[in-house]
Amino acid sequence: MSDVVEKTLSALPGLFDTQTGSAKITSGLKQLIRSITELTSKHEEEKLMKQELSAMKEQVSSPNTSMKQMREVMVRAMYCEMLGYDASFTYIHAIKLAQQGSVLEKRVGYLAVSLFLSEGHELLLLLVNTVLKDLQSTNLIEVCMALTVVAQVFPKDMIPAVLPLVEDKLSHPKEIIRRKAVLALYKFYLIAPNQVQHIHAKFRKALCDKDPGVMTSSLHIYLQLIRESPDGYKDLTGSFVAIMKQVVGGKLPMDFYYHNVPAPWLQIQLLRILSLLGREDQSTSELMYEVLDESLRRAEMNHNITYAILYECVKAIYTIHPKAELLEKAARCIGNFVLSPKINLKYLGLKALTYVVQHDAKLALQHQMTIIECLDHSDFTIKRETLELLFRITNAQNVTVIVEKMLDFLRGCNDEHTIIHLVGKVAELAEKFAPDNSWFIQTMNDVFSIGGDSLQQDVPNNFLRLLAEGSECKEEDDELRLFAVDSYLPVLKGDASHLPQHFLQVMSWVLGEYSHLQECVDQREVIRLLTKLLDQRSVSSETRVWIISALTKISGGQTELILELAESLSSSRDTLLRQQAQELRHLSQDTQLQECVLPRGAPWDSMEVDSSLSFLDGFVSEALAAGAAPYKPPHQRQEEISEERALNLEPYSFSLPVSLSSCSITDRQSPPLLSVSSGLSGNSTELSQKEGSSSLILEGVKRVWGRDGYLPQKETAATAPPVDELCIAVHPSSQQEAAERIEPQPEPSMQNKDKQQLASSLFVGLGTQSSISLMGKSEAPPTRFRKKPRPHESSSSSSGTSERSSDSSSLSSHSKTDSFLHGSLLEEELVTSRTTNGLSQNKHTEGDRRANMSQILGSDMVIVRPNTIQDRHPPSVSSDLTALLPSEIKDLPHSDVISLTSDPSLSLASCRMFRDEALLLVIFISNCTETVIKDVAVQLTCEELETASLRGNVVDCLEGKSTSVCHYALLMDEPHTNVSFTGTVSYQTQPGHTNTLPFSGTLSTTDFIRPLVVTTEEYGKLWLSLSHDVKQNLKLLTDAGGDPLKATLNALKDALQLHVVDIIGSEGIVACRLLSGAPCLLHCRVNGSALAMWLRSPHPSLPDCIMYHCQRALAEH
Repeated sequence: MSDVVEKTLSALPGLFDTQTGSAKITSGLKQLIRSITELTSKHEEEKLMKQELSAMKEQVSSPNTSMKQMREVMVRAMYCEMLGYDASFTYIHAIKLAQQGSVLEKRVGYLAVSLFLSEGHELLLLLVNTVLKDLQSTNLIEVCMALTVVAQVFPKDMIPAVLPLVEDKLSHPKEIIRRKAVLALYKFYLIAPNQVQHIHAKFRKALCDKDPGVMTSSLHIYLQLIRESPDGYKDLTGSFVAIMKQVVGGKLPMDFYYHNVPAPWLQIQLLRILSLLGREDQSTSELMYEVLDESLRRAEMNHNITYAILYECVKAIYTIHPKAELLEKAARCIGNFVLSPKINLKYLGLKALTYVVQHDAKLALQHQMTIIECLDHSDFTIKRETLELLFRITNAQNVTVIVEKMLDFLRGCNDEHTIIHLVGKVAELAEKFAPDNSWFIQTMNDVFSIGGDSLQQDVPNNFLRLLAEGSECKEEDDELRLFAVDSYLPVLKGDASHLPQHFLQVMSWVLGEYSHLQECVDQREVIRLLTKLLDQRSVSSETRVWIISALTKISGGQTELILELAESLSSSRDTLLRQQAQELRHLSQDTQLQECVLPRGAPWDSMEVDSSLSFLDGFVSEALAAGAAPYKPPHQRQEEISEERALNLEPYSFSLPVSLSSCSITDRQSPPLLSVSSGLSGNSTELSQKEGSSSLILEGVKRVWGRDGYLPQKETAATAPPVDELCIAVHPSSQQEAAERIEPQPEPSMQNKDKQQLASSLFVGLGTQSSISLMGKSEAPPTRFRKKPRPHESSSSSSGTSERSSDSSSLSSHSKTDSFLHGSLLEEELVTSRTTNGLSQNKHTEGDRRANMSQILGSDMVIVRPNTIQDRHPPSVSSDLTALLPSEIKDLPHSDVISLTSDPSLSLASCRMFRDEALLLVIFISNCTETVIKDVAVQLTCEELETASLRGNVVDCLEGKSTSVCHYALLMDEPHTNVSFTGTVSYQTQPGHTNTLPFSGTLSTTDFIRPLVVTTEEYGKLWLSLSHDVKQNLKLLTDAGGDPLKATLNALKDALQLHVVDIIGSEGIVACRLLSGAPCLLHCRVNGSALAMWLRSPHPSLPDCIMYHCQRALAEH
């Protein structure tokens, strides 16, 4: 058989030889291309293509068309589709060609299918059996083609059908098959990660494959995995470093060289992986220093691909734990890029400098004159990247100059994407660093004028929210609002027809809310100006709604004008305008009602918005009981329109249990017999709170302006960020020599003097003694506006983004602790005031005592990396600890008590307790000594979970040989297969000496799954309302004796806390929920020796997580 395979491979090039196959295949295509090139107009092309498509349609419909002719038709059809003409009538024939033809026909058919069909196309179902047959073929070419099309177009629903065969190909003797199998699994991981969780061990085998191509393919998967969870792959750092050394050392075959550079794309992948693994980890970074140094040395600047390697190498050096020698070499490399006369290299240098300046601000000072020259560069991309660099180094001292440069660039820019991107940055800088009211309002006016109607909605929304919420000083707020009113009235008195709609909406809202603050302004004049806007044809219908809302707010005392306006709008064709005209008329006639509905000067905090529309619950319940269909989000309705039913790849047709036949399946009606509607309905408030990236971050900032304007800040040692000695990239002597070598100007001309003056304005505040305020740094900037705190607002937002800065961690720790203390409690009892006060006092005292410790990143939070990796199954400890549980939770079901960590003084253990609405993580703190331990404080951190309440995390005094108990109530909003938590326990054994004990652990989705008790009828009606589903065959337990289906469902019930609703013959239905949130329904059916399982849920990722844990539970049974 191997001889046949080798002969096939050796004969394959002849099939595509110019003298044989290729010329015959493409003869019709050559004639078509020649005819198109001779045309002189688009109309002639359309006429020719119409004739060509008509001829192809007749040819594919003829029963006498041979395979060779069909092959040529497919090639012409692909060319027609590439030109934008519809050749959908050939799609089914492309599938037939892939099914029935020889190797060459199958190749053309598979190529056409991969180009014609998308992942959601209904015809892909006809290709499944063909792919399955080709994957089992002994012909290498057929296997390669099948793997290629699987990786390109197979959707998530078809993965279970081909996954076992693709997995087997990882051990194929031919390296090309193994490589394509790895790439197919990489595609599976991107679209359905939970379906390939069980073969992660085989990914490691692919990483160690003897063929460099297979190993390179596996890096795609590992790059994605490490981006999501770098801590889980620290043990592979040595392997990646060893691979990098072999690549840099030229140990690969010459086939992997590109322009005499060994495997450049492989080097880039490895550098990205190493940078992720070495971030904030000194021990891991030390393993990389040698190979990074070697990579910098060998990558000479002689070709574009080496520039890419150098760029990734510089980013990696500045991402991992710093080393002075490497930082110096990387800085020198960036200087070579920036000073290069080639535009591509200069752009690459600016991009690298933009990234690096977040970690080393002084590097920008070395190239300030070059940056100034780039502002006037003729190339558009150079200017844009230079402005991006200036945005990163903006602070309160240079904000006016940098914003002016950005606005000048935007006024001459025609690229819509660049305008949207930069005006958002200008608005952000104005909100953070505005020196006074006049500058801020004028800058925002420029933003609205330049941005136009393509401006992101977040910009005007944030501006209006800033005006409405104000700060802690009412006088300052009124001063800002008055200045906004004074600036908008002259604009409306002029020609407003050219103004963007967003700008008109902002002006209308501001005048409606705050024009009454300006006593010298006649309200009749404001009404006249707004009414004048209504008469302009350029004003959109949405803007008219804003204008009428503003008129409604200022209509007091102007009844005649308002009634006249309402009468004129009552005959409008716009239904919304007519409705608002009626509201305007009623409010103007009823002063008492107007004051109640629109109270003037009411505080923003007092407004309560019921975003869940709970007042409609009664109406909705009555409608559902009467047979109305439940609400479906737009994306779900669109999915049902495009695909009425999910693809079923099982050898039988899934159906609901027999006892569900009484349910109305065809009309998909779902009466509300389950009290889960609140969990299924959207909540816009929750969504808005999660959109942190697009909202203002105004918490925890300094007060920098007052009644008299800008308040100069006193520079103290606390304002200057700590600069690590290892972050110094260039020694002072070498810096001075480099500056003299780069910019020798003994007698500067007038132009150079202007540039130097501009540089002094742009780069002010970047020295070591002045306050550094970089975008991307976490030091709290002297923000122009301070947001008024709300009593019920979560304080989980941080004022910085960089993970390297210690100040950022401090702010983050404050916010997390606040969210623990002030979140909505699930326990009936509140934390006592003595404990809360003790925690507050303990935070301040501990912050003073531990200020000099290098690992402390905040006043109440310690980030310490555990010395050892937590075992997957920690050893159990004595169950006597459960006797110490508080009485209110003692009777709850719980897991075994396991050990977390210990030191000579303390030992920590934990157990999980299961409430219906939350998971309680109980931590036992035991004093191992005979002496008293004081000031014991527990801090727990987990980004994926929400801590709703905590109890007992602070202990003033822990007696010898005693144990204290604290517990956290944890919520999971987004399903995760496994969740890792970390924490620290700080304590004092001696006065003034604080010890820190780190711990970590892992939780899974099963800890948050609760049984959903429903009847069979309720199950059937709920099933029809759910859209996100997953299907897969699982192991059927046949060794236990008795009914295999019942034994399997009971095993799943015990492992995952499921509720078995009913078992009917060979089918079973099961229900569960994610705490008090989204439900998940399981429909199981015995299929031979396997269990075919179908999961449905309103949450897209919940079925995948539960399916993964079902697989694992049955595998371990």
